[in-house]
This record gives sequence, structure tokens and C-alpha cells, in this order.
Amino acid sequence: MEYVYAALLLHHAGREINEENLKAVLESAGVNVDEARVKALVSALEGINIDEAISKAAYVPTVAQPAEVKVEEEKKEEEKKEEEEKAEEEALEGLGALFG
Repeated sequence: MEYVYAALLLHHAGREINEENLKAVLESAGVNVDEARVKALVSALEGINIDEAISKAAYVPTVAQPAEVKVEEEKKEEEKKEEEEKAEEEALEGLGALFG
């Protein structure tokens, strides 16, 4: 994750995202730099419009949030139904003891 943050920092500062700059940022943060990860990230970011990617990433969670709320509500309803069924079963067991 720190590699991506370093790339975002360079982008925000208006600096070129290349191996040398990325390593410098990571080293200044005290990270033990993995050359392969640096090369992979620089290669993966080639031709990517970072501003566009950030704007899309910022938009996705707000769209997904209502679905997550619905799932939580459904889970709560299921738990409530299970508790009611359990209480009903316990009541029936108690009646069975009366007529034994």
C-alpha cells in the first residue's frame, strides 16, 4: 500500500512517477524498497490518467453504500425471525410438558 501512496504523493506534487522518484519517496519514509514492486507499479501506471482513476474510485463507495445498508437490514430481519421461531419452539416444548 505504501507504494501506491508514494505514487499518489508524487502525482499530487506534480512530479513524474518513475522508479527513481518512487524509490526516493519510499526511502525517505523509511520503507525497505523492493525493486520488483517499484518496477511493477511504474509499469502498471504507464498510460493511466491518475486524476480520472481517483475520481472514479471516490465515486464507487457512495454508490455501493445503499446496497450494504440493505444487506445489513436483511440480516437483522433474519436474526429477528430466528429469535421469534426459537421462542415459539420453546413455548411449544413447555406446552408438551403440561400434557406429557
